[in-house]
Amino acid sequence: MHSSSVASDSIYHRVKRAIFGAPKHLKDRGLFHSMSLIPILAWVGLGADGLSSSAYGPEEAFKALGGHTYLALLLALITGLTVFIISYAYSRIIEHFPHGGGGYIVASHLLGEKAGVVSGSALLVDYVMTITISIASCVDAMFSYVPQQFHHYKVPFSCFLILFLIVLNVRGVKESVTVLAPIFMVFVITHIIMLVYGVSIHADRVAPVVKNFSSGIHHDVSTIGVFGILLLFMRAYSLGGGTYTGIEAVSNGLQIMREPRVQTGKRTMLYMATSLAFTASLILLCYLFLDLKPVEGKTLNSVLADSLFARWPMGSWVAFVTIFSEGALLLVAAQAGFVDGPRVMSNMAIDSWLPHRFAALSVRLTMRNGIVLIGAAAIALLFYTRGSVDALVVMYSINVFITFSLSQLGMSKFFIGRRKEDPQWMRHLGVHLVGLVLCVSILVITIFEKFSEGGWITLLITSVVISLCYVIKSHYVRIRKAVSQLDEALLDFPTTGPVNNAPLDPNAQTAIQLVSGYSGFGVHTLLSIVTTFPKTYKNIVFVAVAVVDSGSFKGAEEVEALEESVKAGLEKYVDLARRLGFAAEYRMAVATDVVESATEICSEVSSEYPRSTVFTGQLTFRLEKFYHRMLHNETAFAIQRRLQWGGLTTVILPIRVSA
Repeated sequence: MHSSSVASDSIYHRVKRAIFGAPKHLKDRGLFHSMSLIPILAWVGLGADGLSSSAYGPEEAFKALGGHTYLALLLALITGLTVFIISYAYSRIIEHFPHGGGGYIVASHLLGEKAGVVSGSALLVDYVMTITISIASCVDAMFSYVPQQFHHYKVPFSCFLILFLIVLNVRGVKESVTVLAPIFMVFVITHIIMLVYGVSIHADRVAPVVKNFSSGIHHDVSTIGVFGILLLFMRAYSLGGGTYTGIEAVSNGLQIMREPRVQTGKRTMLYMATSLAFTASLILLCYLFLDLKPVEGKTLNSVLADSLFARWPMGSWVAFVTIFSEGALLLVAAQAGFVDGPRVMSNMAIDSWLPHRFAALSVRLTMRNGIVLIGAAAIALLFYTRGSVDALVVMYSINVFITFSLSQLGMSKFFIGRRKEDPQWMRHLGVHLVGLVLCVSILVITIFEKFSEGGWITLLITSVVISLCYVIKSHYVRIRKAVSQLDEALLDFPTTGPVNNAPLDPNAQTAIQLVSGYSGFGVHTLLSIVTTFPKTYKNIVFVAVAVVDSGSFKGAEEVEALEESVKAGLEKYVDLARRLGFAAEYRMAVATDVVESATEICSEVSSEYPRSTVFTGQLTFRLEKFYHRMLHNETAFAIQRRLQWGGLTTVILPIRVSA
């Protein structure tokens, strides 16, 4: 029976490793270099979100012009300029926040934690929608060439693609980006050919288009007035706001960039801004030059491709590959949600706005919990909307401009505060103020236009997420207050008696105590062992795992600093135990999985000291509530199950808190 369970467990681990990959080795000095992205791969992994928006953003803006298509000339110029303004503003954010985090970190540090939680919650909802709308649009494009009777498989196929991306991202960001890179490059090549060809063969249309723009302005001034033209243009400009979604992805994902990160991030931002401005602006010009009209069941981009390649040899196939690559790129764009969404969650978890488990890393050094939750939320939204792109478009692009606006406001405040130290503060401030005006204008008009159509759902979901964050934060604050009382009472615990500097006796009764940092929590557990089992144990071995989470996984130096900090805490425990009269030492490991590493160390110690018992502390509440297990890990119980299955007695000592 035992051998069969071991065999099945071995098969399970082999299958798991085949799907998700082998564990990464934290002691590998080249680990961060091998996992990081060079600018071209970062452009693929993070820039695809922005570049894919050219598949629907310019079309939405052009359609909103109605019969006033002459304004598309100005719209193309303003669209390209807006991309560069927002991108330049985020390049400044990259310089001042080199560890990433984007809008959430900027708002938290510069405007306060309340603005931070609004920005972070808005980003989380936006990333879920980015994944959902990208996958739904991708499947729509693919199923355009599939017989109608198979269209009821669109939602299941969309779910399959999301699950595929979950597995890829649990394996690791670099691995997922490398797999998706060919799709990205096909899109870039085909669209360069289409747009350059489209503009060049219609170069003779430039003079008539400029003349038509002038005559159109004069005509509309006499009919709807200057204010009417301005309102019409601003509505089209704002409804095309989807074009700018994804620009923030680079600053959010700075942690995955290769050193020097700031230079890599700024170069990636330049690649993305140039490609997006080029693509979106030229698409609008091509719409204008060819005087395109919407066709039922087809996107304007597909109408454009069909028109341009109609006379080419195998032109229909060239058009098909061009538009199919557009749909496939949306799959790559969904990747940005899986790259940056869990990073925002981990930053918020470190600040206690979300359960702390979302800051944890898997053995592949990915934020598995966040990846799975983001993917599950996207699948739920997919079923709610039944994969309808029309329904998702209404809900989309509101939240990203909340984050954009808060980021630009925060940076404006930052440079105003630095006006005495920075001689160029006015130039930087000007960029962020222009960005702020543009983002707030798009946000207000988008909410006004989309609210009654379904945009209210986005705002409601975001409000619910913000409320949940406050509930979670208040719980952690109460726990921290209770634990701090233990620190005040026990960290400077006085001892009398002689210090025991004797080595440990392998034949003596040994207590193995699991600890984290040096705290009142750990001292309380030690004193509980002493008082509950008086004169029983002669040896005490302290065991700790330096847990590498998303907060410490920023480079080799940070991991080494974490290891030194844990080692210093263990030395304090050993000193206290020796002052209490015990022979003591410590063991430690650096890992991402506490349960597995602690189990291994305790098993090794028990083989050296056969008469061992493992002790660990666990927070205990007067009234257990359903959310306690979500907010507090069950590490102690998981370790106890593992060790007791291996025949090692493990005792959990309760530490009472009122929360």
